[in-house]
Amino acid sequence: MVNLEFLNTSIIYIAIVVGITNVGLLLGLVYFYWKSYEQLKSKFTVGLLYFTGILLAQNILVTLALVVLLILGKGELNQLEGLEHYSILLLVNTAQLIALIVLSKITWE
Repeated sequence: MVNLEFLNTSIIYIAIVVGITNVGLLLGLVYFYWKSYEQLKSKFTVGLLYFTGILLAQNILVTLALVVLLILGKGELNQLEGLEHYSILLLVNTAQLIALIVLSKITWE
């Protein structure tokens, strides 16, 4: 039988790494959009700053929650429901990562 604690812990670690990567990409986008706003003073750029700021806050909170869960949630790591939840969270973080890579590539070209 599969060790659920090991599997859940591994998924959480991967989700944390993906979350940290998302935060790094979002910080780069905020920097780029801020520099663009200083030059253009465009409402569109303000919208991009709001968008990336909100997404940045969300990714920071989720990543911190995962770290806290990893530290404090030892009892939940043995449950099958945890595997489902953590897998979905990893999938969402990975989808965001792909979208942010595409957005970053378009932004810096």
